[in-house]
This record gives sequence, C-alpha cells and structure tokens, in this order.
Amino acid sequence: MNRTVNVVVVGATGAVGQEMLRVLDERAFPVGALRAVASARSAGGVVRFAGREVTLEAPSPEVFEGSQLALFSAGASVSREWAPVAAAKGCLVVDNSSAWRMDDGVPLVVPEVNPHRIANPPKGIIANPNCSTIQMLVALKPLHDAAGLEHIVVSTYQAISGKGARAVDEFDQQTRALHEGTEPIASVLPGVLAGNLLSDWKHDASGYSEEELKMIEESRKILELPTLHVSPTCVRVPVRNAHSESVWARFSRPITRDEALSILRKAEGVVLDDAVGPAKHPQPRTVSGADPVHVGRVRQDPGDPRALSLWVVGDNLRKGAALNAVQVAERAFGVAR
Repeated sequence: MNRTVNVVVVGATGAVGQEMLRVLDERAFPVGALRAVASARSAGGVVRFAGREVTLEAPSPEVFEGSQLALFSAGASVSREWAPVAAAKGCLVVDNSSAWRMDDGVPLVVPEVNPHRIANPPKGIIANPNCSTIQMLVALKPLHDAAGLEHIVVSTYQAISGKGARAVDEFDQQTRALHEGTEPIASVLPGVLAGNLLSDWKHDASGYSEEELKMIEESRKILELPTLHVSPTCVRVPVRNAHSESVWARFSRPITRDEALSILRKAEGVVLDDAVGPAKHPQPRTVSGADPVHVGRVRQDPGDPRALSLWVVGDNLRKGAALNAVQVAERAFGVAR
C-alpha cells in the first residue's frame, strides 16, 4: 500500500491513547494527517507523535472530516456519542471501549482469531474486545481449530494499568503507606490493592462481575460459538502491567500436550515458552512491552484426555488494547507487515 491514511485518535491523552500513538509510530503505519482528540478541558494542549507535537482538539464533527481512520479509547459514553459521527464522516472506527462490543451490527475482532469480520463492517465500526478476552483467545484459537473448544475455565490476574493511570498512582500511594505504617487510602480502587487481591469490577445479582460476563459473551461472539461454556473468575493483582491467566480448556476430542505444543509453536501472535521448571514460564515483568501473547506451562489434564491447562500472559495496554486496534486497521487498509 502506497497511500497514506489520515487518522484521528480519540482519547489521545489516556494510557491506551498514548499507546496507540506509540504503536502507530513503531509499526510505521502510513499516517498522513494526524488529529488528536481529548476532553474539552485538554483542548489546546499537545501530545507527541513521531517526534513532533500535535495540538489536542475537543470532539466535534469537524475533527473527523477528511480522515479515513478513527481510533477510539476514551470510554463508552464518548464512543456511543462520537463513533457514529466519525463513521458518518467516512472514517473506519476501531473502538476500544465496551460501547459497541455486543452490538449485532458491529464486528468484535481479534485479527489472529476472526480477521474475516474486518471487511465492510455494517455500521463502519469495529470493536476491540476486552483485554483479557483478547489474549485468551489468541492462545486458544489455534487449539480450537485443531480440536474444537467446548468449555473454558479461566482465572485472570489483571494488572493495575488496566484501570488507568490514576489507579496506578493510587497503588503507589498505598504501597508507600504500608511501608510507612499508615492506613492506605482507596478512592479509585475499590479497596487496598497493595499487598492484596481485589475483585475490581461491578457485580450483578448473580455474583458475577461485569469483567467476567464480558469474557463469557465476547468469547462466544468472536468464536461464533453461542453455546460455548466459559467459566471465568477475574481478579486485580498488585502488578503494574501485563495480565496473566490460568486457562483450562476442554475440547471435543483428545489432544495431547505434544500436539498442543506443536500447534502453539506455529500460532500467529503467540510466543511459546515451553521450558519446564520454577520461574521458567511467562511473567508480567518480562512480557510487559511485548507484542505477542506468551503461553507456557502447557499441561494435559491428568483425568481428562480432552483437556489442557495453560498459563497465558500478555501486555494489556498493547495486545490487549492499542496494538489490537492498530492491527485491525492494518488489515482493513491493506498495510503490509
């Protein structure tokens, strides 16, 4: 592809928006004109892209005129209001919020999993899945293609950066308070996370959190398996960046560990860490900043020849958000990688 693409990044000052700008630059996406959108109170400030300053603008119909791509990461309410406006102005919208994920007219896409859904989205909008769903399905899709998924049991160990920069700052303050012997304060987080674990999402009457329900509904939609059994438990852990997941998956036929390792070694977007032993597994501190999803500790269930256990780690700001969105755009605009 030789032509350039004019791009609007909505939510350009947030953690994911900043990562989107970095990923566009690092991957040499053919950006022509770039417009950066943030809240009205941030308008007039600047962000940096490709070594230059870009002035921030408030949302308006005019900011989307003349652009072909709009990357959104400014929250569901902003996306519900402005994504249709951007699409009507001729932009392909790739939205990182939860606003459009379960809309029947909006594809929910992980490029390594369901790239066929990228072309010609009915509403001009493509949704990014939840970060935890993305990395889990990148690991499981090649195994599903080989053996047919029937049931997933997943426990997540989700990093603080997934809640945003204010949560990271509060975690740092809590950590200092514990070291100083004072009482930690929780206002952004629902409780003390320093030295602790939290269920950090709204719950419904069933006892499931909204994060857990997202993993169920999104997995079914992306894999086009409406009756897939998904049993999630989501937990926030005192790790700054990169989510980890313990995944147990049952398939429609027996699958050995050796077969699974062979499949994962060749899987798109996966790095297999197949060494065995203490600390010889994917870890958030080493995976943070990396693009692929790292898979390790692949084990066959000792009582079920159709089931495997895996340990899956991915950078939630990159593959779990910004990178996935840019990869969707690359495929949509025929950008060679």
